[in-house]
Amino acid sequence: MDAVQPRRSIRCDTDTGVVMDTMEGHEFEYFCADLLQHNGFTDVEVTQASGDFGIDVLAQKDGVTYAIQCKCYADPVGNHAVQEALSGAQFYHCMVAVVMTNNYFTPAAIETAQRTNVLLWNRDKVLEMASSGNR
Repeated sequence: MDAVQPRRSIRCDTDTGVVMDTMEGHEFEYFCADLLQHNGFTDVEVTQASGDFGIDVLAQKDGVTYAIQCKCYADPVGNHAVQEALSGAQFYHCMVAVVMTNNYFTPAAIETAQRTNVLLWNRDKVLEMASSGNR
């Protein structure tokens, strides 16, 4: 795993999220890692591109370990991402599984997340984090 070394500083239009929507997958992962750092998370690491067991970013906050899957999609994120985040969090021995996206979630994803205690950070949450992180 690599410590977060964003290739460039990316500021997101917190009203529209336009920049966020044009990112490639790995670029979005670094963007999310940067947001986490700017919002009080520590030990933030982007996992390697392959063999990451569905987890893109590992982080800690207030003694809690997080395994985060980042999805930069044009459509709502489905149930499969929630399942991957849950199994990936178990693999990395993290306390909390998260799916973080530039979009929203399908009803099936929301239901699965509620039943399995996976956190869903949708577009609104990411833009909120970008807003507080850019101050």
